[in-house]
Amino acid sequence: MPPLDRFSGHAAQYAQFRIGYPPALYDFLLSLTPGRAAAWDCGTGNGQVAADLAPHFTRVEATDISPEQLAQVVPQPNVHYRVSPAERTPFAAGSFDLITVAQALHWFDAEAFHREARRVARPGAVVAEWGYGLVKVNEQIDPLIQHFYTRIVGPYWDANRRHIDDEFACLPFPFSQMQQCRFAERQSWDAERFLRYLQTWSSVQRYRRAVGEEPLGQIEPQLRALWGEEKREVCFPIFLRAGSITEQ
Repeated sequence: MPPLDRFSGHAAQYAQFRIGYPPALYDFLLSLTPGRAAAWDCGTGNGQVAADLAPHFTRVEATDISPEQLAQVVPQPNVHYRVSPAERTPFAAGSFDLITVAQALHWFDAEAFHREARRVARPGAVVAEWGYGLVKVNEQIDPLIQHFYTRIVGPYWDANRRHIDDEFACLPFPFSQMQQCRFAERQSWDAERFLRYLQTWSSVQRYRRAVGEEPLGQIEPQLRALWGEEKREVCFPIFLRAGSITEQ
């Protein structure tokens, strides 16, 4: 099957309103990774993770299937961006010390990607895969978000989304010394910023195309009333698994 691309049509919005990842996550990955010559960020999107890895590695390769997403990157002198599927890359065997996939594994053929990761990794390299679940705000707003997520746009999620909900439990991970960790990304947003984030959901985009109207209109008045004029803390729960490639 061809790879799914749900974000090229709103790549600029995705780059502006999606989250980054906390320093603690990178500190954890670097503590596992002895080599610093090269990293590969797969499914890089607009290059957020690649840019964060750049200060720590001599060279970073970043790939995505979407030219539109890659057009949004902020150039870094030691980061090379290219269009490539996760499962089949132009990289030489034994190239990388660290391979990362952030909020993208569920769009891949995981088994084929893992074969490719094993091919292009150096012995002892680390593979790290992570994602984040449904955003949390507070006990008044969270039920409304859950209703929107499951009832309003729920039928418009791709089936792949279940792998985020179950934290990759059904996706293989054929690497040794697997470690699983949790992190949280916390930011302070007003209601407008939060609504702009919701608009980046692939299910919202699919609903809009299928139904011909804006699904956020069904919750926006109530959400704005609950939110008020002030900024509120939003929390994204991050789950991560990492392991080593100890044999070729």
